[in-house]
Amino acid sequence: MMVNAGEDKGKTGRVLQVLVDKNRAIVEGLNIISKHAKPSASNPQGGIEKKEAPIHLSNLNVVDPKSGKGTRIGRRVGANGRLVRYSKKSGEEIK
Repeated sequence: MMVNAGEDKGKTGRVLQVLVDKNRAIVEGLNIISKHAKPSASNPQGGIEKKEAPIHLSNLNVVDPKSGKGTRIGRRVGANGRLVRYSKKSGEEIK
């Protein structure tokens, strides 16, 4: 996925998790936040840990396989009679 708005605009990453009820997704290496953790039994050192925060789905685009840029997607009937996703920019199928 490619981010089309915000601090990480233009960066791409792999989707790790989709939070359907909140319309957000966690993308690998993007929207990094600093989480301050208190010392605990599982983490005796405590400290500041970096982790990915969710990004709203409206701020994400699928990457076009041909150009490598963000694109909208459409659906059409493929050669085998099933619906397939395709890139609106290049017309190429998205796997």
